[in-house]
Amino acid sequence: MLEHMVQPIDDLTPLPVAGSLDELLAGVTDRAPMLHSDSKSGVGFERVVIDGRAHVLKQVHIDDDWTMRFFGETTCIPLEVWRTGLVDVLPERIDHTIVGVAAGLGRDGLGAALLMRDVGADLIPAGDHPVPLAQHHQLIDDMAAIAARSWGWSGHPALLPFANRWLPFGEDAMADEAARGFPNEVPRIATEGWRRFADDAPRPARDLVLDLRHDLATLVDALATTPTSFLHGDWKMGNLGLGRDGRSILLDWTYCGPGPVCHELGWYLALNRARLPETKEATIDRLRAALERHGVDTEAWWDRQLALSLLGTLVQFGWEKALGDPAELGWWCDRATEAATLL
Repeated sequence: MLEHMVQPIDDLTPLPVAGSLDELLAGVTDRAPMLHSDSKSGVGFERVVIDGRAHVLKQVHIDDDWTMRFFGETTCIPLEVWRTGLVDVLPERIDHTIVGVAAGLGRDGLGAALLMRDVGADLIPAGDHPVPLAQHHQLIDDMAAIAARSWGWSGHPALLPFANRWLPFGEDAMADEAARGFPNEVPRIATEGWRRFADDAPRPARDLVLDLRHDLATLVDALATTPTSFLHGDWKMGNLGLGRDGRSILLDWTYCGPGPVCHELGWYLALNRARLPETKEATIDRLRAALERHGVDTEAWWDRQLALSLLGTLVQFGWEKALGDPAELGWWCDRATEAATLL
């Protein structure tokens, strides 16, 4: 029996939502645009001062955030994660930094504004240097702890549906951004990456991934036979930090919903490749051990979910791997081929 099984969604404590930006920013004495070096979504940030303390304001709307479009989002997920109380799914270990949210923004009233404490000094610095091993260990343990506390959670209608998890960089998403004229550079770069993937990836993995980009059903159905938990959805180093109180900082709750914990692992391995202080294999073993330590029995499902999730990661980021080190692309293609018999 898990010690930290998450309470049913109806038993979580909803958090208050401001009805306007003016209400959220009551007491602001200074407000100015700011640059966020790791932001790729196109969303703007401002630095604001309230009661002498620095905060960051982030306004979120699907019109401005191509990643929300890529996931097929129809709600403002950060707003809903706050409103439902799920942002506090593990408050004793994770600092989400959010102090308030306003709803009703944008042309259709479906956007939101997030007011967060300014923790920029405590975030992992940008660059390609490996993070400290102890911090890496803590992050993997936190990933496991969130999954353990929410084990078996099947989702909420206002959050990202399970099947949408693997939509980004798929054929439909890319075609939509092309029709918009590629307002953000990342989908444009990804278009070239997919061309290279089709040319350079070994044939078995190439054909499998390109088929799944066209139709995800077999991958989604296979992963749906494995356990689910609450996923944050974006464990890249730009969203992570270590607070002065020793807690891990976890930002950007835009892709939250139910899914396999190994998806979080695959995302972490793929996007943080240069920052890992140990091998992918060691990190994979570390997450499994952490899940066991937090009370999750992994024997019945681990190998299947891991293999399918790593395949799913390549379905999302094959373009990025094709633009980089051939050995890195080869590692992911090998993992994809190993999963083919599970579909």
